[in-house]
Amino acid sequence: MTRPEASEKIKASCKTIALEMMKLNPTIASLDDTETQEALYEASYALTKQLEIIKKKVIQLERRDGSTEV
Repeated sequence: MTRPEASEKIKASCKTIALEMMKLNPTIASLDDTETQEALYEASYALTKQLEIIKKKVIQLERRDGSTEV
């Protein structure tokens, strides 16, 4: 697998995970337990932040690679 292929696969995987995570919030709301809901919302938010960091790092690498091709 080439670096560009790996970058695209990572970004696509992050997008898929993020879309699935969006489905959690309405489901978490149905649990009817405040303590559990708060913990799950917090964990969900933390995971989403980490996905954004992964995507940002991949994009930075792509830009760095693009600047050397000039």
